[in-house]
Amino acid sequence: MSKNTKLQPVLIKILGKDYKIACSEDEQESLLRSAQALDDQMRTIRDSGKVSGADRIAVMAALNLTHELRHSSNKGTEPKENISSHLANLRHKIENVLENL
Repeated sequence: MSKNTKLQPVLIKILGKDYKIACSEDEQESLLRSAQALDDQMRTIRDSGKVSGADRIAVMAALNLTHELRHSSNKGTEPKENISSHLANLRHKIENVLENL
């Protein structure tokens, strides 16, 4: 994202809660897909009944998604630069969500 890129609010929903995240227009689709993946993962964890509390569920989901991403990188499916960038983006998005819990 360049410094001249205008950030726009994007509404995402995770575990039934709405979050407004500032995002550049060219990253909106990726953010929405990431939010959907996070919501799916968090719902799976919550529905398993093994973890309670939104913060714990969020941490477990982050760990699971990061593990999956790192596992796929070990198979050489993505260049390391893309994975590092993707992990940094995911971490930033997860931190934003956790701040709003």
